[in-house]
Amino acid sequence: MAQAPSAHRTDVVFVDGVRTPFGRAGEKGQYWNTRADDLIVKAMIGLLERNPNLPKDRVDDVAIAATTQQGDQGLTLGRTSAILAGLPLSVPGYAIDRMCAGAMTSVTTIAGAIAFGAYDIGIAGGVEHMGRHPMGFGADPNPRFLAEKLVSPDSLNMGNTAERLHDRFPQLTKERSDLFGMRSQQKVAAAYAAGKIQPDLIPVAIKSDAGWGLATQDEGMRPETTMEGLAALKTPFRPHGRVTAGNASPLTDGATVSLLASEQTARDLNLSVKMRMVSFAFAGVEPEVMGIGPIPSTEKALRKAGLTIEDIGLFELNEAFAVQVLSFLDHFGIADDDPRVNPWGGAIAIGHPLASSGVRLMIQLARQFEEHPEVRYGLTAMCVGLGQGGSVIWENPHYKGAK
Repeated sequence: MAQAPSAHRTDVVFVDGVRTPFGRAGEKGQYWNTRADDLIVKAMIGLLERNPNLPKDRVDDVAIAATTQQGDQGLTLGRTSAILAGLPLSVPGYAIDRMCAGAMTSVTTIAGAIAFGAYDIGIAGGVEHMGRHPMGFGADPNPRFLAEKLVSPDSLNMGNTAERLHDRFPQLTKERSDLFGMRSQQKVAAAYAAGKIQPDLIPVAIKSDAGWGLATQDEGMRPETTMEGLAALKTPFRPHGRVTAGNASPLTDGATVSLLASEQTARDLNLSVKMRMVSFAFAGVEPEVMGIGPIPSTEKALRKAGLTIEDIGLFELNEAFAVQVLSFLDHFGIADDDPRVNPWGGAIAIGHPLASSGVRLMIQLARQFEEHPEVRYGLTAMCVGLGQGGSVIWENPHYKGAK
């Protein structure tokens, strides 16, 4: 009788990642007349063109996330986008959903298959067209959620969950959130001015009443933001609240995609190795305060890796709401303005197209690793709707020891 191979773990690497520029959701946004599947296909074509050494028939699977899987975000996006992007029909694909952590889950699911030895190469990403498909649109939550008080009505509205974080942690003031939001805008503007973000953007042809154009940068940037202006903004989720459009991510359209491989396969095919996956974890928390989700998921990922928070030299934290990031920083004893945290800004300025944001964090961390050979480990983490958190720890292949 043949003997099954012994269990072993294969090292997984982040070969490359790209994204479309992120656009403001709605009729005034640059992607109002663009299909969601065309956004992910455009990103995928850009990824394949950037990696000509990749034999397309070697791709083992394609995982593409979307939160609202209907219309042009439906029909098993991983498969349809793979065909539209020109991958051979022999390459399978699937769709995945973990709300805000959709793309992150696409990455960890493909990575798990590579680590197990079932796959050598996979493509993982996400897309969200929040203009066409608002969060929760068409959903029919089971009435037991509310009737049996399994969750509070607030848990189904992300802005309300952010207000509840302010309630739970009085030290997380509106002023701290506003200052964090302003700094995010400033850091993104500085990163654009230094040309750090643009290399990983895939331009997208767009059509408006004025004719055809080209989307080349993120549409949500507000570098002119001031504390005085932020203080005057309305609080849409409750009267005299603390969450505003200035300290929260805007509704956004966009797509991201990444190429993952076993380290040996990447070497064999002469593909780049931008990061090595160390560990990942997801965790659940009370849905009413979903913003604290990255705290237990990060603690879990650190335990799995045998690391502590002090080992992390760079943080890419998704800025769904400033208060959510601040709760994470306070828990781990990290200053609001720590230079290791979101050095190029984050979703408050760039945007948060739900299921695509996880890979954006990874794209930026990979670039920062190149600039910081003294940093060995980095973290990408995010809160997730309905009370979850997701965290992935990465190792810098350029690491040369602490300075």
